[in-house]
Amino acid sequence: MASETLPNPQCRRHPARKLHAELMARQPLLTGFAWLMLALMVPGLVLLALDDRTWRDVAVWAKPLKFMASTALFSATTAWFVGLLPEPLRRSQTVRTVAWTVVLTSSFEVGYISLQAALGEGSHHNVRDPLHAALFALMALAAVMLTATQAVLAWLIARHASTRHTVLTQTVVIGLVMTFLLATVSGFVLGGQQPPAGVGLPIVGWHLGGADARPAHFLGVHAQQLLPLAGLPLQQGRVSHAARWLTAVALGYGLLWALFLARALL
Repeated sequence: MASETLPNPQCRRHPARKLHAELMARQPLLTGFAWLMLALMVPGLVLLALDDRTWRDVAVWAKPLKFMASTALFSATTAWFVGLLPEPLRRSQTVRTVAWTVVLTSSFEVGYISLQAALGEGSHHNVRDPLHAALFALMALAAVMLTATQAVLAWLIARHASTRHTVLTQTVVIGLVMTFLLATVSGFVLGGQQPPAGVGLPIVGWHLGGADARPAHFLGVHAQQLLPLAGLPLQQGRVSHAARWLTAVALGYGLLWALFLARALL
């Protein structure tokens, strides 16, 4: 009688566990940090429900929650893209520096924003005394250092990834470079121009009527994810003239960012 083959338990793992295992294999520090940010959102949501204080007509815990969610996504995406590098390079000092820079700069920003929320005060554009002005300046420095990690990772992938000639990996490189450039420029604009008060659009809180650079900054920060997602159909569909389509997508994305930024400035 033929022996019965037992199913491999690895094949039956929940998709979330499989994703976690893959992320841990690619970059464990950033993966653990992403889960930490998601875990911190639980007490943050409780505080949002129980604390009715506001700052500039917005719930004080809304901003910490948005930064925790964005940081979790940013860290997990960076960990995933580290996996494009050869195994020895993933363990290199350069990649460890990238990972720790993401963790330390993000921890400072989320920590300070959460502290100010607990105090019922603002974090951004709060320059009411020398201490708060210095902390606001440190946030700007941390933000630049954070986005600069993506430029370093883009350079490593462009030089060393075995898949560097594929369309999808090229969209990753372009997305990482655009994250550094667009997020840095829009971040400085946002730092010098306080958005309008009030709730704005649901969840994100933006005001699309002008004088709000946050939509442009969102596109800058999340080019890290959005450009590679746009590259997926080009890779999987084996589109003819994929390089031209890739160029068109990147230019269109940059144009959309520029339009949002111009609307904020004019």
